[in-house]
Amino acid sequence: MPQRILVLGASGYIGQHLTTALSQQGHQVLAAARSTERLQKQNLPGVTCHNVDLNWPVALPALLAGVDTLYYLVHSMGEGGDFIAHERQVAMNVRDALLQAPVKQVIFLSSLQAPENEQSDHLRARQLTADTLRGANIPVTELRAGIIVGAGSAAFEVMRDMVYNLPVLTPPRWVRSRTTPIALENLLHYLVALLDHPAEQHRVLEAAGPEVLSYQEQFEHFMRVSGRRRWLLPIPFPTRWISVWFLNVITSVPPTTAKALIQGLKHDLLADDRALRVLIPQDLIRFDDAVRNTLKEEEKLVNSSDWGYDAQAFARWRPEYGYFPKQAGCTVKTTASLAALWEVVNQIGGKEGYFFGNVLWKTRGAMDLLVGHRLAKGRPARPYLEVGDAVDSWKVIIVEPEKQLALLFGMKAPGLGRLCFTLKDKGDHRELDVRAWWHPHGMPGLFYWLFMIPAHLFIFRGMAKRIAQRAEQKTEKI
Repeated sequence: MPQRILVLGASGYIGQHLTTALSQQGHQVLAAARSTERLQKQNLPGVTCHNVDLNWPVALPALLAGVDTLYYLVHSMGEGGDFIAHERQVAMNVRDALLQAPVKQVIFLSSLQAPENEQSDHLRARQLTADTLRGANIPVTELRAGIIVGAGSAAFEVMRDMVYNLPVLTPPRWVRSRTTPIALENLLHYLVALLDHPAEQHRVLEAAGPEVLSYQEQFEHFMRVSGRRRWLLPIPFPTRWISVWFLNVITSVPPTTAKALIQGLKHDLLADDRALRVLIPQDLIRFDDAVRNTLKEEEKLVNSSDWGYDAQAFARWRPEYGYFPKQAGCTVKTTASLAALWEVVNQIGGKEGYFFGNVLWKTRGAMDLLVGHRLAKGRPARPYLEVGDAVDSWKVIIVEPEKQLALLFGMKAPGLGRLCFTLKDKGDHRELDVRAWWHPHGMPGLFYWLFMIPAHLFIFRGMAKRIAQRAEQKTEKI
C-alpha cells in the first residue's frame, strides 16, 4: 500500500536513489535535506522537496505530521571536526521531533560494527545515532551494511581512484581486512522492501553481498574487471598516518569523508545477513558484476541537470575522470536585487572580462598558447546570455534567469570543469555564489587542481564581491 514517507538526507548518495525508487513504487515522498535543488529538477512523481537544516529543525515536527515511515540517511563524515558530537546532536534533534510527532516506524541505514574497543569515530558515531533514535519509543529498524558497490559510493570511489590514479598501490595493512560488499541495487531493494515488513519493536538487520572479500581481493577484482593492471604492495603503517593532503592527491572523494572511511577499515566487518535474507529474499549480485554495472553507470555521469544535459560536456567525459568534483568558490550576501545581480552576471566575458583578476585570467589563457591551443575570444552582443552561447573559450550550458548561470570550461587541462553563478533570495538579503567544479583526470588532474587552488580562492572571492558591488549600485539607482 502507498505510504507517506519522509526521507531525511534525501540529497545524499543513497537518498537520491532511494527517493527515486520510492517514487517509482507510487509512494508519497517528502524528500528533506539542507539543499534539494538537484532533486527538484528531476520532478519525480509523488515527491515534494523540503530544505531542512537538522541543526535547527524548527519545521521538522510539522513535516512529520501524517508520516508513516521515516528513513534516516543522515551522516556527517564530510563535515570535519568532531562529527561524533555533530551526529549525536542531529539525532537528538530528530528524536525530540519524533516525540512531538510520532511516526509508525523508523528505518536507519547504519554501518557494520567492529568490536567496541576497536571502533573508528565513524563507526562509533553510527552506533550513537542508532541508540539516540531508539529513544523516541518508535520501532527502529537499524539496517547495517558495509562497502556499497555503486556509482557515487565513497568507499567504492576511493578504491576506484586509487586504481586509476596510482601506478603502484601501497595501501596500509587494512587491505587484509575482510568484509561483505553489497551492490547498490541489492541494498535499495532491502530498503524499499522493509516497508512491507514493518517492525513492531527495535531490531538490527545486517545486509551483505554473496561474497566475503578482503580489501586486497576487492582491489584485485576491480583491476581485473576494469582492465587496469597495478602492483599492489601493502605496507605496515597505521591508517592514522594517512593525511588529508595525501588523500587530496590520490582521490577526488572529499578528504574528510575518505579519511573517516579508511580509518574504519582496520578490522573485519562481516555481516550476518541470514535473518534479512529470510525476511526479504532476493538474488544477490556478485562483486565483479556489481563493479561492471557501476563503471557502466558512471559513463553517464555528466548526462545530468548539473551539466545542463549538454552534448559537448557528455562527449568530453572520460571514464577515468573522478566521480566527485573538486570545488572552490565564494558566497557573499548582498542587498542588491536578483534582477540587478542577474544583469551583472550576464556581462561576463569579452571586453568586460571576468570582473576581477583579469590579468590572471589572461595569464591562464597564455598557458594554453604554450601548448598550441589558441583560445576563442568574444561573446554575443546581447545583454543576456542563452544556452549554447560562446563566452571566450567557455560555453553556456545552463541559464535559469535570476537563479543560475553555468559555463563549460574550455581551456586545456586534465579533467572537465564548469563555472557556476548561483543566486538565491533570502528575504532580507540575496546570496551570490561563484563556484568552480572540477572532475580531475587522474593524478595530473588532481595536481592541477591543487596548483590552481590559491588562484581560484583569490579570484572567485574577488569576482563575487565585485559582482555584488556593481549590482548594489544598479539597485540604488533604481
